[in-house]
Amino acid sequence: MNRYFILILAVAAGLAGIAIGIAAGRSNLVTVRHRIPDPRAHLEPARVVTTVKNAPTAQSDRMSVIRFASNPQPAPAFLVRDITGGVVSTADWHGKVVLLNFWATWCPPCREEIPELIDLETRYKDRLQVIGISMDDPDEVGEVKRFSEKEGVNYPIVMASREILAEYGGVPALPTSFVVNTDGKIVQKHVGLYPTFVYETELRSLLGLPVEATVQTFEDTGQIFLKNAALATELPDVDFTGLSPELRKAALKRLNSESCSCGCRLTLAQCRINDTSCPVSKKLAAKVVSEITAGSSASPDAPAAPSPAPAPVPNQQ
Repeated sequence: MNRYFILILAVAAGLAGIAIGIAAGRSNLVTVRHRIPDPRAHLEPARVVTTVKNAPTAQSDRMSVIRFASNPQPAPAFLVRDITGGVVSTADWHGKVVLLNFWATWCPPCREEIPELIDLETRYKDRLQVIGISMDDPDEVGEVKRFSEKEGVNYPIVMASREILAEYGGVPALPTSFVVNTDGKIVQKHVGLYPTFVYETELRSLLGLPVEATVQTFEDTGQIFLKNAALATELPDVDFTGLSPELRKAALKRLNSESCSCGCRLTLAQCRINDTSCPVSKKLAAKVVSEITAGSSASPDAPAAPSPAPAPVPNQQ
């Protein structure tokens, strides 16, 4: 093999390596875009959810139990323009069930559920209002509009704002959908991709239509609105075993007042609820419980430390 041919092979290998590096770089950029919020839009989601724990399986095609909040709160009001210039107001929701869907064009599971939302909007158009809240860069409204037209979206889409995200307590992941009853109160929040029959069963129940499911209620202790984390007596992966009711209360008070250092800008309790996979809040929460436990280990019957002797009073002449 002559030197010229070896040189050609070396150049080809080098170019191939560069191409692979560029492809890997692009792949990493796509992954990062799914994980890191856009600073201009102040987006909150940290991840895209493609699977849902304990969700009904598609094979069952039905729900046996529906769960709604027993302490539902009014959907935070807003009055905005959608991507076509139309007005979207929470004041127009009364009497309808609303699915408020936070999504993005770059989110695969979000795109997957859009046909399902279109179908529901078509079949229940007089009694259901689907509203899409796009988490795309606000400068890309044209791209969102083109995507909407291509997919045949038949419900209004508005661009997310810092105010909307703040009012709805942040969006932990995409897609996230809030279920609003006919009185304008949020009774459930779904994070991740759910089959159509989940939303339809809840919708029919809220409209008073026949369903083959039992309705149960739960107290919202942060599952819907993170501010309600202060009502929680348990937190994901936080072990309160051995703590008396008083000490548990003290631990929860600290967990609801101390901030997590993972960058989420939430309290430790809120972060545990918002992102159960966060290792930072898990470690800090365990530290709080440990400190509360250690602080209670001192025996109350232990003798008090002697008071220091008073300093001698100097003679005054």
